Amino acid sequence: MLINPSSFDKAAIPADIAAINERILAFFKNAPDQWSFPPQMIRDARKKGAGVFPMEALSLGAQEILIAGPGGDVPLRVFRPESPAKGVYLHIHGGGWVFGSADMQDERNERLARHCGLVVVSVEYRLAPEHPYPAGPDDCEAAALWLVREAPALFGTDRLLIGGESAGAHLSVVTMLRLRDKHRLLPFRAANLIAGCYDLAMTPSVRNWGKEKLILNTRDIFMFTHFFLRTGGDVRSADISPIHADLVGLPPALFTIGTRDPLLDDSLFMTARWSAAGNRCELDVWPGAPHVFTAFPCETTEKTLSRIDAFLNAA
Repeated sequence: MLINPSSFDKAAIPADIAAINERILAFFKNAPDQWSFPPQMIRDARKKGAGVFPMEALSLGAQEILIAGPGGDVPLRVFRPESPAKGVYLHIHGGGWVFGSADMQDERNERLARHCGLVVVSVEYRLAPEHPYPAGPDDCEAAALWLVREAPALFGTDRLLIGGESAGAHLSVVTMLRLRDKHRLLPFRAANLIAGCYDLAMTPSVRNWGKEKLILNTRDIFMFTHFFLRTGGDVRSADISPIHADLVGLPPALFTIGTRDPLLDDSLFMTARWSAAGNRCELDVWPGAPHVFTAFPCETTEKTLSRIDAFLNAA
């Protein structure tokens, strides 16, 4: 598995991605500093469409389920395909463990259900800094264990897949490791990992990024990590930075990342370790694409989502 150096050529950046980058930079040029406000204020503003990411319409067909978790009930948002389910996809949303919610990517989750014939179950895990580590990972672990027990009866299949974006990709890997190491379970057939943060000590691409605000910058990632680990935690621990984990026995994974993402090295390094552990993996590096570019509708996003569909369908 080799990285194609042409992906890093500026001449390879498609026009739609270049236009999105310009819009993002212009948005943040005059935007207030999000770290000057309480996190809940930023969450509320994003729910109203005030953030940089396009606002997605709430699904009228989503079902809400409450399951027992270590800190109380954990809400799950469920999307069902029209035909009998081929499998169940556990979705873990992004937002730096601080922002985001299970209902902010309804259109993308409905698309997965429709294109892949999957039941999609999105986890409303607890957020930092109000609920720092290990609250969020604990809730995701509880959701995964619930699916292992209940999916055959509720959804008619025991075929499980997992994935998420940014912090959601991080939590997906942590969840797989917890099920393997704490419960001796390897229930997932595939992992869809988009722009994950796998080393909370910060990889070189994070440290060297600087102040430019293309969704994320170095300070943002530091602040997200600071809030997530507000009550402490060793960034060398595999439960916090899964780049340090023994990755043997994990399922086939698709890593998706853009070359203009501060978290680029996280995916490059984790893909290498995934493969070295004997696991099948694929790496898609998209020229010029910013962090979680799949949230921005464009031709490149459609190509990326179709690639993800094909990967999950194959699983």
